[in-house]
Amino acid sequence: MKPLFYKLFIVGIAAFLIGGCNSATTSSEENTSAATATQEVNPPAEEFNLVGSDQKAIKIADEVMETMGGRVSWDTTRYLSWNFFGRRTLIWDKLENRVRIDMVDGSMSAILDMNNMTGKVALNGVEQTEADSVSKYLDRAKSTWINDSYWLVMPYKLKDSGVTLKYVREDTTQTGASADVLQLTFEKVGVTPENKYEVCVDKQSKLVTQWAYYPSANDTTARFVTPWAKYEKKGAIMLSGDRGQFQLTDINVYAALPEEVFTSLNSVGLSNYSTL
Repeated sequence: MKPLFYKLFIVGIAAFLIGGCNSATTSSEENTSAATATQEVNPPAEEFNLVGSDQKAIKIADEVMETMGGRVSWDTTRYLSWNFFGRRTLIWDKLENRVRIDMVDGSMSAILDMNNMTGKVALNGVEQTEADSVSKYLDRAKSTWINDSYWLVMPYKLKDSGVTLKYVREDTTQTGASADVLQLTFEKVGVTPENKYEVCVDKQSKLVTQWAYYPSANDTTARFVTPWAKYEKKGAIMLSGDRGQFQLTDINVYAALPEEVFTSLNSVGLSNYSTL
């Protein structure tokens, strides 16, 4: 933030010092109020690296959240479903922290309560009962959910726990659009905290329109770059499934789903349930 300069008409050094102290106090109070207001709109997660992140990046992240529906809309969205690259479908109960994953080829189905890592697993239609096997596949299901959900909802997670957010530059995307570029690095979160992302936020729309993935925070060359395109409103939020050569499809948001979606390994069809 640029400092405030006051044109002071003073007589003597004492008056100058008093004016300077009062100005500093006012500026500090204004900064605190502004920061509080911002946090009320889009508060960071408990272990977001607020000290290590910069204010310009945080301001842009808050603009992204507002453009995509706002924090309240995101927090109150409960059920999401999508198909990941044509390989598997996921149904996520965001409120209760549960997920169901069904491989399209029928090789595996898993239901996982991520609060306590309990659930059920079926391989090729046969429910597994051996504890070690179930535990292994539930761990795999959580890793799958971490990956697949990030591809879908990353713009809502710019101020997540363990994230350090930096403004790195202005640039143009692969489509030639002007964008602000934010860098995300991680500490003690996810399954690959050594990763780094550069996220392009369109200057006009305030939507994430591109990202670049780096396996290591020290890398200078991205492993891949893909667009974030074709946003659609789903319920009260905005979601995008177009990642260029990669596609997330059948993206839906539901107000309600039957409990058996997250308790029974029997095949479920969501076509009878109303989307938002």
